Amino acid sequence: MGRRRWEGRIGGAAVDAWCRAVVVLLLCAACRGCLAGQTSEYRRQLGSAVDMPLDADVFRVPPGHNAPQQVHITQGDHDGTAIIISWLTTSEPGSSTVLYGISEDDLNFSAEGKYTQYTFYNYTSGYIHHCTIKKLEFDTKYYYAVGIGQTARQFWFRTPPKSGPDVPYTFGLIGDLGQSFDSNVTLAHYESNSKAQTVLFVGDLSYADNYPYHDNVRWDTWARFVERNVAYQPWIWTAGNHEIDFAPELGETKPFKPYSHRYPTPYKASGSTAPYWYSIKRASAYIIVLASYSSYGKYTPQYKWLEAEFPKVNRSETPWLIVLMHAPWYNSYNYHYMEGETMRVMYEPWFVKYKVDLVFAGHVHAYERTVSNYSQFRKLGRKMEICCKSIASVYFVLS
Repeated sequence: MGRRRWEGRIGGAAVDAWCRAVVVLLLCAACRGCLAGQTSEYRRQLGSAVDMPLDADVFRVPPGHNAPQQVHITQGDHDGTAIIISWLTTSEPGSSTVLYGISEDDLNFSAEGKYTQYTFYNYTSGYIHHCTIKKLEFDTKYYYAVGIGQTARQFWFRTPPKSGPDVPYTFGLIGDLGQSFDSNVTLAHYESNSKAQTVLFVGDLSYADNYPYHDNVRWDTWARFVERNVAYQPWIWTAGNHEIDFAPELGETKPFKPYSHRYPTPYKASGSTAPYWYSIKRASAYIIVLASYSSYGKYTPQYKWLEAEFPKVNRSETPWLIVLMHAPWYNSYNYHYMEGETMRVMYEPWFVKYKVDLVFAGHVHAYERTVSNYSQFRKLGRKMEICCKSIASVYFVLS
């Protein structure tokens, strides 16, 4: 399982920073012994990743009867003034209420959520709670608590600033994380070095489907593992192939069953008909999430939604247009080579037309970045020739 993360800062300040970075890189390239473009000394180890055992410290269950666990948050609307808080209780439903406020000593507001459960083969989930808090103020730190009495647990988050063309904001990017020893190193590295305020997650969460019978206990361990970060800053979810969990041999024929019960998205706020493709605004970025493993051909719901979505982007308000997906369209590795080609053929002309800036994908467990170039071809007799070139998106593979 690949372990990679990227972080980037956007907004008006980003342009100046980018220019300075180019100068620094050119100077570095001229220096003897310098590696042009190298910005971090962090290196992940080579070799196969080994999953942490079930009794690993990072999988520890919080103390107390029916204590809330697996707490995580994501954006709850299109604009950033709502948050979805999710958690799980094991023994009984308990309360689905979230207390919150701007002072950790005075949680004077409350919101009521709902809970759900699911079964997968011989596994029955705990009680999975989801609560959406609405009408929050921009750029404000909120404290919140879930649970009852002595086992209640308190966390905090900060809402994004109001969208605008010169609003700086820093995102982190993670993909194909899993729950190996390397996963723990990656998350610790991200936490200790990153000033990012939100994670854009490009798919493949727990890898529970690598285990016999798609052992859903590994969905629980993964959620406890990442709680230390995702309970405090929103992770924007993209569905990967390891979220499909389609296992007809086990009687499980509903794709994305564990994932869709555990990780909600604000898809309805952007007019989507399914939680796997949607959009949000955050600071100066407009972020579109696509589903590599849902139908995307002409006239499918995802196709029609994306066709209608691009014209809605107001570049004077959100100049950065970012797309997240799992299967990359461009990849020079043998592994998963050209798996995203059919989706690229369908959608890339729109990406060029609407000038998508950045496209982030996972799936291939390596790092790769393209130049910004898009060639259009025309037939000349029996030959094909390039008729024109356009400035295109920059594509990243990170996982």
